[in-house]
Amino acid sequence: MAQTDAPVASHPAAKLAFWTLTSMVVGSMVGAGVFSLPRRFAQETGVAGALISWGIAGTGMLMLAFVFQRLAMRRPDLDAGVYAYAKAGFGEYPGFFSAFGYWASACVGNVTYWVLIMSTLGALVPALGDGDTVLALALSSVGLWGFFLLIKRGVKEAAAINRVVTVAKLIPIVVFVLLALFVFDPEVFAGNFGGADYAGSLFSQVRGTMLATVFVFLGVEGASVYSRHAKRREDVGRATITGFLAVFAVFASVTIVSYGVMPMEEIAELRQPSMAGVLEEAVGTWGKVFVSVGLIVSVLGAYLAWTLMAAEVLFVAAKDRDMPRFLGSATRADVPVPALVMTTALSQVVLVVTYFSEDAFNFALDLTSALTLIPFLLAALFAVKVAAGRGGAVGRGSGGEMTVALLATAYTAFLLFAAGLRFVLISFVIYAPATILFVMARREQGRRVFSPGEAVLLAVSVAGAVLGIVALALGWISI
Repeated sequence: MAQTDAPVASHPAAKLAFWTLTSMVVGSMVGAGVFSLPRRFAQETGVAGALISWGIAGTGMLMLAFVFQRLAMRRPDLDAGVYAYAKAGFGEYPGFFSAFGYWASACVGNVTYWVLIMSTLGALVPALGDGDTVLALALSSVGLWGFFLLIKRGVKEAAAINRVVTVAKLIPIVVFVLLALFVFDPEVFAGNFGGADYAGSLFSQVRGTMLATVFVFLGVEGASVYSRHAKRREDVGRATITGFLAVFAVFASVTIVSYGVMPMEEIAELRQPSMAGVLEEAVGTWGKVFVSVGLIVSVLGAYLAWTLMAAEVLFVAAKDRDMPRFLGSATRADVPVPALVMTTALSQVVLVVTYFSEDAFNFALDLTSALTLIPFLLAALFAVKVAAGRGGAVGRGSGGEMTVALLATAYTAFLLFAAGLRFVLISFVIYAPATILFVMARREQGRRVFSPGEAVLLAVSVAGAVLGIVALALGWISI
């Protein structure tokens, strides 16, 4: 199909119904993360810490889900969710950073999918290792660009595939929970309750799991990103809450039941996907194969959904003149191809970087979470402004709306603390060079590049990036 220079707005946007939007939310969240939860939690905490972690994460993410639901209703004029809220609340440059950060986090997150697929196949093909060998890198690269060609066919086709995959991938996860409950050993569970010898204080245990919980919940804003595609505006909020509650129940169950199957010291040593190792311990080899097949289906579906969302954010930012003009073009099939090319290209670059990482999967997982925190924090802060009657919405919000917005803000601020200096600095290394795109967009419009306030933000981001590069060079932090 020939690509045009006109923005996608010149063609009718593909319209998605409630259940399709809900499947996009579920499909976005249920991906690589859920299959890695047993090991990731066992490396940090026992049952008590896990229960607290899920309590905090569930409450915090529910507040964020409510934030996206309320903003979809209170500011129906804003499309593309996270990015649009940051721009409306705090200006063009912060909005640009939000759009870029959200997009970059999706690209990095996509890399975790390929690493996990190759690690899964590595149990059969040793040359693939833990998804971090040359062969794994080559095959993952083929997969990246193969999906690029699939998505280029059109949003409707990709969304339909995602809806089918979402149903298919939930089956092995539900079966895992049921089988784990069947072999559940109360003595093993009790032994794991307080944590292992290597676990620190309860606070440090909980903090250590926070980025993992952020990663698995990424996608809660999926319906908001697709606002312009919704048949009915109210479906955006309903799909967000419905998808969140379903997925939260699944994630918490997978984590907790695993503690009743094996000692956490053994779970912590399993290769990823650790869910497969837990089920193998419970029912034998067939359980490992069953989960591994389910993982590959799940991850490919999540990759599809995230690539769509990433390209959508870049495209809408360009349409709003906050990204260079070339990213605002699309085909007649409603596919923003230039944005899709950049999305796939960044994933390719990050995939190469993970080859040099000590732990490719966990590095990509944590970096994905860290990059998302700034966009989420700005969206929560904008919800505070809207509730206070200063965010462009009609009238002030209720006390409940303000409470939800403040809780969501506090939660995302805590997550930044939990991420630690390492990932904050690495995030700056990624954020700062992105300003080149902002400069390109401003020059295309013949506008002043930076206002005084924007110049201060630029200086902070560049200083953070320089410090991050120095810290990496001197070995203070590592990838």
